[in-house]
Amino acid sequence: MADSHDGGGRRPLWRRMAGRDPGESHRVATPLELLSDLCFVVAVAQAAAAFHHALAEGHAGSGVLGYAMVFFAIWWAWMNFTWFASAYDTDDAAYRLLIFAQMAGVLILAAGVPAAFQDRHFGLVTLGYVVMRMALVPLWLRAAHGHPEGRSPALRYALGITLVQLGWVVRLALPDELELVSFGVLAVADLAVPVWAERLRTTAWHPHHIAERYGLFTIIVLGESILAATVAVQAGLERQINTAALLSVAFSGMVIVFAMWWLYFARPAHRLLASGKTAFTWGYGHYFVFSSAAAIGAGLAVKVDYDSNRAHVGALGAGAAVAVPVAVFLASLWLVHVRPHRPRARVRAAYLAGTVAVLATPFTGLPLPLIAAVLIVLVIAGR
Repeated sequence: MADSHDGGGRRPLWRRMAGRDPGESHRVATPLELLSDLCFVVAVAQAAAAFHHALAEGHAGSGVLGYAMVFFAIWWAWMNFTWFASAYDTDDAAYRLLIFAQMAGVLILAAGVPAAFQDRHFGLVTLGYVVMRMALVPLWLRAAHGHPEGRSPALRYALGITLVQLGWVVRLALPDELELVSFGVLAVADLAVPVWAERLRTTAWHPHHIAERYGLFTIIVLGESILAATVAVQAGLERQINTAALLSVAFSGMVIVFAMWWLYFARPAHRLLASGKTAFTWGYGHYFVFSSAAAIGAGLAVKVDYDSNRAHVGALGAGAAVAVPVAVFLASLWLVHVRPHRPRARVRAAYLAGTVAVLATPFTGLPLPLIAAVLIVLVIAGR
């Protein structure tokens, strides 16, 4: 790819979007991608905070459903931008402005999260999502114009995204009883766009770049969990609740998050992205990796609420608020990130036993320390 600046130091407004070299050396995340991720983490934080309040108030069913729906919008918009940028990032002024539009959409979505959880009003969330997704359409059209080899999938992406976004807008006018059905249909349609677009020709992404971008987002959602737990512990200190209980949440939470980080980065991801089929499975499966990692912080906050007698859940519910997302993280990490490396039988047994053991911890008196202990054993046995 040509240098991002011309000889006079000015950034070109427009350059031909000919495609990046998938074998390009030293390909790393750009400052623009990192800035975009910071906007996404705002939306993740809003979703996790709303999830925490729903769980603490005893509305686990609606909380899980709302969180899954909102996180889908966050993850899918982020994922599509990430894979497009890996293939076609020109970093010219027009590209930057369209990514800025996407970042605006993320913040609109984040602003609409409370209404989506509390009142089931998805208007602002839908608007933000449509802005994010439609910002990619002119970029795909640019790719179709500047990269003849990728013209067919690029045009399919542009058409598919546009049609599905029209569907999301129409969904707002549907009666409440069709809310879940319409969401499921449109979510499947959105997920099917890349499969349809790349049916005949696969977009040439950069394996190392994709692996780094996913790794960075994993760190972001784990960091959000640390932040949520820290805020919860601070609130606990203000309420002057039992110091031992707070220390248990704080120390166990740190160990849990650190162990999750260790497990995720124990194996190189770029080796799994050599083929389109594996890459699709790996990329799509990260919905569960990301959403469960971000939900840990909500669960830790619920545990603090329980210890301070401010949660409308019992000991079992408070423990499950952490145990369930940790178990989902382990199961999804195994399926998309560990199993493809063909690990030894000992590792397979460790992940299975660890997931089951984590799910059993809420039935004990010390769920968080036991979850932390299980993850430490898994870090040691899963090498």
